[in-house]
Amino acid sequence: MTIRQLSIFLENQAGTLQKVLELIKQAHIQIIACTIADTAEYGIFRIICREPDRACRELKEAGVAVAISDVFAVEMSNQPGGAADVVSHFSEAGVGITYMYAFLLDGRGILVFRTNQEELAREVVTRCGLRVLSADDLPL
Repeated sequence: MTIRQLSIFLENQAGTLQKVLELIKQAHIQIIACTIADTAEYGIFRIICREPDRACRELKEAGVAVAISDVFAVEMSNQPGGAADVVSHFSEAGVGITYMYAFLLDGRGILVFRTNQEELAREVVTRCGLRVLSADDLPL
C-alpha cells in the first residue's frame, strides 16, 4: 500500500545535484517525481523512480548519502481542491503528515506524503476507499 522513495542528502554546493542526476542517468533509471527541500547547509532530494533499490545501490556505491523510506502515493482528483479533499480524510482521523508533494501521472493527480502513523493511515485508505499507487502503477 506504500511505495519506496529515495531521500538523497546533498550539500548546498554547485554541482552536487548534477552529480546525482548523472549517476541516475548512467544507470538508466527514470525519475517519475522529485522534490528538493533545503536548509542553509544541505538539501534533501526526494525521488520516486521505478527501481528504487537499484538506484539506492548505485548511489551508495558512488559515495552518495541516500536512504529509502515508504511513502503513500494517493490518487486525487485533478481538479482544484483535490489535495484538500485527500488530506482532509487523514486530518480528520488524526494522521500527521510529515511532508508531502504532488505530481501528475497519466492525467491523474498523485499526492505523495510521509507519516509516522502508517497503520492509522492504512486504515484511512481502506475506510475511505482511496486508491493508492503501488510500484506496479509506475511507468517503465
